[in-house]
Amino acid sequence: MVTLFSVTCTHKPADNGDYSDEFKVIFKNTEQLIFHNKINESMRYLDSAVATIPHPTINDRFRTYGLHYVATKRAKGDNVNGLLYADSMVQYAKKSVTTKQYSENFAEANFSKGDVLFDIKRYNDAYECFYQGYLVGKNYLNNDALSDYTYRMGMIMYKQGHYKLAVNYFKDSYKQSSSKQNFVAFYRRQEILDNIGLGYKKLNNPDSAMFYFTSAIEYIKAYGHNYPEKANFMDIGLGVVYGNMAEVLVKQGKHQQAIDLLKKSISINLRKGNDNIDAQLTEVKLGQLYLDNNQIDSLKSLLAVMRRQLDTLKNENAEADWNRLLANYYLKNKDFEKAVRYLQGYNIQKDSIDKKLLSLKESDVNQQLANYEQQHEINTLSNNNKLQKTYLYVAIICAVMLSVIISLIYRNWKRSRKAFFTVNNLNKQINEQNNVLEDTLTELNGHNREKDRIMRAVAHDLRNPLGGIASLTSSMMDDEYTDEQKELINLIKETSYNSLELINEILEATNNSNGKLNKEFVEINALLSNSVELLRFKAAEKNQKIVLELLDTPEELFISREKIWRVISNLISNATKFSPFGSVIYVTVIDNDNDVCVAVKDKGIGIPDNLKTQVFHMFTDAKRPGTAGEKSFGLGLSICKQIIEKHDGKIWFESTPGAGTTFYIQLQKQSTVV
Repeated sequence: MVTLFSVTCTHKPADNGDYSDEFKVIFKNTEQLIFHNKINESMRYLDSAVATIPHPTINDRFRTYGLHYVATKRAKGDNVNGLLYADSMVQYAKKSVTTKQYSENFAEANFSKGDVLFDIKRYNDAYECFYQGYLVGKNYLNNDALSDYTYRMGMIMYKQGHYKLAVNYFKDSYKQSSSKQNFVAFYRRQEILDNIGLGYKKLNNPDSAMFYFTSAIEYIKAYGHNYPEKANFMDIGLGVVYGNMAEVLVKQGKHQQAIDLLKKSISINLRKGNDNIDAQLTEVKLGQLYLDNNQIDSLKSLLAVMRRQLDTLKNENAEADWNRLLANYYLKNKDFEKAVRYLQGYNIQKDSIDKKLLSLKESDVNQQLANYEQQHEINTLSNNNKLQKTYLYVAIICAVMLSVIISLIYRNWKRSRKAFFTVNNLNKQINEQNNVLEDTLTELNGHNREKDRIMRAVAHDLRNPLGGIASLTSSMMDDEYTDEQKELINLIKETSYNSLELINEILEATNNSNGKLNKEFVEINALLSNSVELLRFKAAEKNQKIVLELLDTPEELFISREKIWRVISNLISNATKFSPFGSVIYVTVIDNDNDVCVAVKDKGIGIPDNLKTQVFHMFTDAKRPGTAGEKSFGLGLSICKQIIEKHDGKIWFESTPGAGTTFYIQLQKQSTVV
């Protein structure tokens, strides 16, 4: 399993006088704490211990920031602070006093910074940092720096699907990597062997792939015993390679051997502290093999185990494939409804994963690095006649090659002329169709805006006379009339107020579709408490009770207070409207990792199956009177959906006719104002 810029350890300080004796002890203790996953404790110890060193060296300072980088970026996944520590590493690397110190520290600092920039999708900036590290390794003959650079290029090429280039980069990285026996070099070399095998597997070269997988296993067994304190890393490495070898065995038709290896890999990496993510992905491979071999019972058991794991440890790729495998399981059992549901889940998750990779695949790393290289060469050419002569020879060779290429192009030109004109005509037709579609879309948008304008104008003009009718009939109720007259006046009053409510909802719907949100940080517990308190009197009219369950810890969301209050109030009002007298309505808020979910649950009449797809439509036919005959216009849930989607949130419901309905809204957390 290739993971971009996989975690190794930090570079250990060489015993060459660049580090103070006090810091060497501090480094060893800090590394042990990090190894045992005591991240916060390790950083507190590091800072307090370094503060006691009388005269810390440049390398002491550099490595202190390097350890903070490892703790924040690699252990915690905190890219924001990781970038700050990487910048500090770059600054201290520039203060180096020896060539060796500069070449090692400056290359490492730039690679660290490039890794963070890559993770936050600032690819061009990341490539520039990688190139700076490469340049140091090249200029100062630092093979370790060159190995780190070619390793990263191999990873990028693999992620972009350029497997042949990736294999070449990995082979170069292996040749350049240090053969000295420290754990960092050892673990990187076995990983590179495994990655070469993966590249050959993707290139459909099973023999070469199996050779490198076997080489990785032999390498671990030959040298892993030198690091007894890191025995679990040896197991992790073996487990990953076993899972990759199994894929080759599947292509060779050796299914039972593949199953045995996959089970072996899973049993290793499911252990606490091992690579649980790789174990989940290996379970996907095993599940696919069960499916291909029609071992449906084994597949069902495996998927049940995976579900419990995924509920504890999130894994986007494994989650997507779990949905795909479960969909195929239900297809095998001819349960097409469930199969379609899980297949839809797979497609949604797969689209999300593909979107994340799209910007990486679109970035042209080779062109970007070529640009950096050309700029560097141009700067060097001004003071290097020897390099100028080399470029002259290159130009002559290119000219000769260009002549050959031109002759080949001319020879093939006549053959392709007809195809060229055909494609050109097709392009013209496509462009004409695109122009027609653009004109149609513009006209449609204009009609839509005009429709909203007319709707607002009509609603606004109707509101004043209807308001006057409602006020007049209210005052007339105080006069003396016959019972029949009072009944007619009351009917006029109720009709007027219902019409006003409908007009207000129409205006709200059109405003929501066009207006901008005024967002602010709002404490969700307070907002819910306020909404519930204001609606308790309405629930009391039907002898109903509202039960509110808030978060244990206050949580502020960046939302429009007015709009979200309207959504919550609408959902609670609907719950009271469609619930019987004396029932209980539950309002609950749940804090997830990245979002907050509010649920409004009733035990009312529920929503029939034939109306469930229509409840969020504007002017829907799904509107029904409440349990006390309350009027419903069919606009409220449409407005709620507009508001929640403008907040980049989600709204949905679960309902059983006759047993009640639960509406959910999900709002994202956000630490800073965007």
